[in-house]
Amino acid sequence: MADERQHRKERLAAAFRLFAHFGYEEGITGHISVRDPEEPESFWVNPFGMTFGHITVSDLVRVGPDGSVVEGKHDTHEAPFSIHSQLYAARPDVQSAAHSHTLYAKTLASFGELLAPITQDACAFYQDQGYFDDYVGVILTDDQGRRLASALDKNKALLLRNHGLITVGGSVDAAAWWFISFEESSRSQLLARAAGEPIEIDHENALRARSEIGKDFSGWLNFQPYYQMITRLQPDLLE
Repeated sequence: MADERQHRKERLAAAFRLFAHFGYEEGITGHISVRDPEEPESFWVNPFGMTFGHITVSDLVRVGPDGSVVEGKHDTHEAPFSIHSQLYAARPDVQSAAHSHTLYAKTLASFGELLAPITQDACAFYQDQGYFDDYVGVILTDDQGRRLASALDKNKALLLRNHGLITVGGSVDAAAWWFISFEESSRSQLLARAAGEPIEIDHENALRARSEIGKDFSGWLNFQPYYQMITRLQPDLLE
């Protein structure tokens, strides 16, 4: 279990560095978490107020079922616990969740739209995305977190109206990749809509594409080149 815990923490630290690399950070908002393999009712998450671009393995904190920090040298915030604890409670299959207020996803969410199947990449989320149509400000209560989890349902992505994006997966790798892919697909959709009316992929072929590129393993696999890149460029993240 110690090796698996270390593995998950290394992946988590790398995901934060990648989010910083891609500009998926705005002030103190945003968080990525992963369940602890030995005590799965707890999870590892980023410390409050630390830039994603500086986070190392040793900076991560473990949050217990009551919301308190049970391991780590830093503090966290109520929002990660209110969101992530309820996602994990509702979805035993989920091992990791990512949330941030990235430019293109939050802009798309403000229109009340989901990703349309206008590109092959977007088809990974075809009929596998939810929409939380109830802006409530910063998520700070268990009840609000449960409502988010209910809106996510069995999907791997959730757009929050006027807020941002949540993605989940069976690993940090998958959750982070789905976030990256959703943000890029949101960018593509907004650009296409600004230029005209894009042609959508038909239902049958969108489902076929999702079956080929939308599985959890595909999310894990697509993250690997990014993990290799960021650990080569910023090896200190593993400290």
